[in-house]
Amino acid sequence: MRFLKTLLAATIILATPACAQPAPVAAKDVDPALWVVKDKDTTIYLFGTIHALKPGLSWFDEAVKKAFDASDSLVLEIPMPSPEEAQKVMLPLALSPTGPTLTEKIPADKRTEYAAGLAKLGQKPDAFDRFEPWFAGATIGQLEMQKTGFGRDDGVEIQLDAAAKAAGKPVTGLETLGQQLNYFHDLPQAAQVSFLMSGVEDIEKFPSEMNKMVDLWGKGDADGLGRMMNEDLSKQPALRQVLLWDRNARWADWIAKRMEQPGTVFIAVGAGHLAGDHSVQTLLARKHLTVTRIRY
Repeated sequence: MRFLKTLLAATIILATPACAQPAPVAAKDVDPALWVVKDKDTTIYLFGTIHALKPGLSWFDEAVKKAFDASDSLVLEIPMPSPEEAQKVMLPLALSPTGPTLTEKIPADKRTEYAAGLAKLGQKPDAFDRFEPWFAGATIGQLEMQKTGFGRDDGVEIQLDAAAKAAGKPVTGLETLGQQLNYFHDLPQAAQVSFLMSGVEDIEKFPSEMNKMVDLWGKGDADGLGRMMNEDLSKQPALRQVLLWDRNARWADWIAKRMEQPGTVFIAVGAGHLAGDHSVQTLLARKHLTVTRIRY
């Protein structure tokens, strides 16, 4: 579930104030995968992102920077909201002020494991009792990322958004923040609890798994990312359909429609959406659009 965890935890990070920044570290050059779809008057770049990164990775250069600079606009999964805007949208979906507590929604034989997992993150057993399971799972993901050294301001989208605004490029989203959060909020309670418990179960493994994912991303290994994604989601078909396959299909439709207009667009979405058998590129190929990997 690490792809889903980083997707949603990054949104939670946007809703919290930035922490003090660590001391600068020596930059390490990485070369994430980049693709292009083009015809005689339209060019669309597709860049796979990691929503939260450790400092010190030099990715916004070479072909990525060249493609970004050549683009008229930036398209993200969602436009970057301010913390205040994010909380305004998020809190009504996150809170569960009445009815069974979150602890009561967790199967009885999993509650001890849940409480132990929260303790490892410095949280009390009832810390999320009045929140929905999806929100608790996302917040646990955020805590895991922060503990491992992944920070809000080092995520790809934050940096692209800042660069676009500095250059006067329009920034739009394929979705709204409300749409993205509602994908999780509207999941059945059992699926939400499964998402939550996957985070609890992965607490000890999270640092090595997240570092492996970032390493594959930095090497441009889309096939390796695809295998990790399939491993994550093969046992969660409902989540895979709603959060990955359906969204990929909508985004492929959007790109195909956008190809009818002239101009150059830089699209940046989570790397998991550009990997595997149901990737955006695969769906575009079915629409007879040629997607070419840019080697650099």
